[in-house]
Amino acid sequence: MSARRAAGTLLRAVAASAGRRLAPHAGPAGPGLLRLAVGGYHLWHVGRKRRLYQGVHRTDPASFDPVGPARILRRPLPPVIADRLVDASLVTGALFAAGVGHGVLAPVHSALQTWNFAYRNSWSMVFHHENTLVLHTMVLAAAPAGDALSIDALLRDRSLLPGRRSWMYGATPTVMNAAVAGTYVLAGLAKLTGGDGLGWVRGGHMRDQVAFDALRKEMLGERSSALGQRLYPYPALFTAMAAASLAVEFGAPLAVLDRRAGWVFAAAAFAMHWGIRAIMRITFPYNLSGVLYLPLLLMPPPDPRG
Repeated sequence: MSARRAAGTLLRAVAASAGRRLAPHAGPAGPGLLRLAVGGYHLWHVGRKRRLYQGVHRTDPASFDPVGPARILRRPLPPVIADRLVDASLVTGALFAAGVGHGVLAPVHSALQTWNFAYRNSWSMVFHHENTLVLHTMVLAAAPAGDALSIDALLRDRSLLPGRRSWMYGATPTVMNAAVAGTYVLAGLAKLTGGDGLGWVRGGHMRDQVAFDALRKEMLGERSSALGQRLYPYPALFTAMAAASLAVEFGAPLAVLDRRAGWVFAAAAFAMHWGIRAIMRITFPYNLSGVLYLPLLLMPPPDPRG
């Protein structure tokens, strides 16, 4: 019986420690700022591609291969309806960013965003760089992210920064960071479960990717990276970069557990994606914007013990 009580005491202590670190009491400003940033990014990202989406919606129906929630469709939507769904997500995105009717409109916006990205990806390759944006929007839609820096806060509390505190405000960036960590770990696992296995860390596969991508771009009439061409003769550099990328990807969970580790991870991952852009001219817009890493920078400190 004493062993059982000791185990129970230990589990309660671990749970309490995890709660203090992962869901500390905090004010509503953090989630409010994250809502503004993520909502604003959606407006920029989708708004600048609106005409591209309209062109995709008019692609040959034979190219339609639905993914995700779009799998409920047997044939494409009429182009005008698909266009209006994109426009609707811009409207709800503006209301989401402004914090209007967050409890109702934020989930609607999240659903529209998820649908539109899945529908867009049903016509071509799947663009994985949008996955984290979708996950972040889902988290913010479910969280009390409209309680500050919002129209809702002005109407309800007559203040943009109400003086309330809750563990839910502290848990919001933690859940967003867990989504980020999961995507990076999956990327690392994808590298190690490929044909090279652990040999991927030697950098040969990365070096081949750089060469293949440059050749493909040149054959298609695009401009390849001059930096990638300059680095290609130095295999040791690719070994170092491969090892560094795996360290970043498999170290991502540490960023969820400790806010200082989160700052280091954010800087390293941000630099890694800008390096990929410089060497291969491959862009991950949400990562390169820095918005993806904002929850890591806004993690509140753990609750004091006691």
